[in-house]
Amino acid sequence: MLDRFSISPLIRFTLLLLYVALLLPLLFLPQSPSWMGLALVAGGVLLWGALGEQVILTEAAIELRYPWWLRWLRSGWVLPWAEIVALRPRTTGQGGLVYYLVDRAGNGYLLPMRMAGFARFVGWVEKQTGIDTRDVRPLAQPWMYVILLTFSFILLLFDILLLLSRPHA
Repeated sequence: MLDRFSISPLIRFTLLLLYVALLLPLLFLPQSPSWMGLALVAGGVLLWGALGEQVILTEAAIELRYPWWLRWLRSGWVLPWAEIVALRPRTTGQGGLVYYLVDRAGNGYLLPMRMAGFARFVGWVEKQTGIDTRDVRPLAQPWMYVILLTFSFILLLFDILLLLSRPHA
């Protein structure tokens, strides 16, 4: 194995906190169904699994994989270095830029962009394929997640304060 990359802890924590801050108040609604708590826990577990994505680089290939218990839902992929012929940019609906690794058959594989060590990862891609990656940047900069994390904390704080201040029956 050459290297292993996981989703950035900042991104993982921010998205999990946002999930809790947005959905926790649903449990306290007067007409909240009895199964709501179980559904929220199941959703949290699935989110945790999706954020457990790993990119593994070997001498022969690049592999994107998810935790074993989530592979029935998200399969991942393996792409031999020798099959990669291009790196194509695509604009997202929000105006961002993502990249696809393109193989000899013309199939596109979304380049993972939310990982810790992204610059090192892109360096490996360039070294193994010979494709110029100078212009490849992460989809979202860390400062964007710091802002989202801050507002998620504020939202959760307000959720807690509102729950503590409501009258008890």
